[in-house]
Amino acid sequence: MLLQIGTLIAATSLVQLANGFFNTFLSLRLTLEDFGPAATGIVLSAYFVGFTIGAVSSGGVIQRVGHIRAYTAFAGLVVVATALMPLWTSALIWAACRVVIGIGCVGLFVTTESWLNAKAMPDQRGRIFSTYMVGTFVALAIGQLAVAGLTIQAAGAFQVVIALFALALVMVSTTRAEAPGLKPEAKLRYGELSRQAPLSVVGCVVSGIVTSAFYALVPAWMLSNGAPQQTIALFMLVAVLGGLAFQVPVGRLSDRYDRRLVLAGLAVGYAAAVILLVAMPRSLLAVLPVAALLGGFMSTLYPVCVAHALDRMPADRVVAVSGRLILVSGFGSALGPLVGAGIMARFDIDGLLYFMAAIALVLAGFAGLRMWMREAPDKVERPFEVIDPLNPAITQTLEATESDGTPRSAMA
Repeated sequence: MLLQIGTLIAATSLVQLANGFFNTFLSLRLTLEDFGPAATGIVLSAYFVGFTIGAVSSGGVIQRVGHIRAYTAFAGLVVVATALMPLWTSALIWAACRVVIGIGCVGLFVTTESWLNAKAMPDQRGRIFSTYMVGTFVALAIGQLAVAGLTIQAAGAFQVVIALFALALVMVSTTRAEAPGLKPEAKLRYGELSRQAPLSVVGCVVSGIVTSAFYALVPAWMLSNGAPQQTIALFMLVAVLGGLAFQVPVGRLSDRYDRRLVLAGLAVGYAAAVILLVAMPRSLLAVLPVAALLGGFMSTLYPVCVAHALDRMPADRVVAVSGRLILVSGFGSALGPLVGAGIMARFDIDGLLYFMAAIALVLAGFAGLRMWMREAPDKVERPFEVIDPLNPAITQTLEATESDGTPRSAMA
C-alpha cells in the first residue's frame, strides 16, 4: 500500500512540476507573442475556467470509470491540448487548449486526493497528506527554476510539459488500485453558504483574484521590462517557498484564534507587502524578501477561508461546502488575469499592485465588520489544512468497501 501511495504522490508531483512551470512559462511566452492585454488576459484566465468546470464534473467521471482510467483520461487531455498549442499561435486556440488543460489538471488532483483517502488508514492520513503537500510545494518550486533553463520562443517548453504528464500517466497506469464508490452527502442549497459564512465567500473570490493575477501577470511584466529569465524564475521560486513557510504557523494561529481575525491580519499583511514592493528600489536583493511575504500571505488566504466556512456549516456538508468554495475561488481566479491585464495595460505594474492591495484591504475591512456583527464559534471543529498556492484543494467523499460491503475507510 505504501509503495502504491508513494507512486501516486511522485506522479502527481511531476504533474505539479509541469503545471507550475507551464503557468509561468506561458505568461512569459504571451508577452513575446504580443496578443494584446485583452487576449492575453483571456488566455491566462482560460485555465481557471477549465479548472472550475472540471471541479464540478470530474467526480462523476471517477465514479463511472474508476481511478486509474480517470487519471489516464485526464492526463491524456492535458497532453493533447499542450501538443496542439505550438502548432497554431492563436489566442483563441490557446484559450481553448488552456480550458482543456484546466479540466485535465483538476481531474488529476481530484483523482489523486480521493485515491489517497481511499488507500490511507485513518491513523496515517495526516502524514500521507503532509507528504503529498510537501511534494507539491517542492515540485512547484522546481518548476519555477526550470523556467530559467529553456528558450521562451522555442517549442521545447511544450515538449517538456508533455513529457512530464506522460511520465506521470505511465507511473499511475502501471500501478494497482481500488475504485472507491462515491458516498452520498447532504446537498447545499444556493445562498446558504453566503448566509452562514459570507466572509469565506468574499475571501475566496479575493484570494482567487490576487493569486491568479500575481502568478499570471507579474512574470510577464518582469520579462517585458528586461528582467533575465533567471531573475524571474528566482523571484517566483521565493514566492512559492514563502507560501510553504507560512502554512504551519498560520495554521496554528488559525486553529487557536478567531479565524476572521487571522484572515484580516493576512489581508492587511498582504496589502502592506504589496505597497512596500511599490515603494522600494527594484533591486533583486530588496524584492526577494517581499516576494516571500507576498507568497506567504497570498497562499494562506484560501485555506483560512475554507476552515472558517466549515466551522459555520454542519459536518455532513463538508464536501458540498468545499466544492462551492472551489467554484467561488475559480470565478475569482478567472477574473484576476482579465481585470489585471487591463489595469496593467493602462497603469503599468504599480496600478496592478495597488489594485491587489485595495481588494485585500476590502477583505480585511469586511472581516472586521463580521467580527463586530457575529461572535466566533464556541468550538473550532475543522482544522486549517495546507493547500497548494496555485490550486485549491479538491476533496471528494469516497468510501472504499470490502467485498462483503463493510465500509473500510472514508474521507471527511
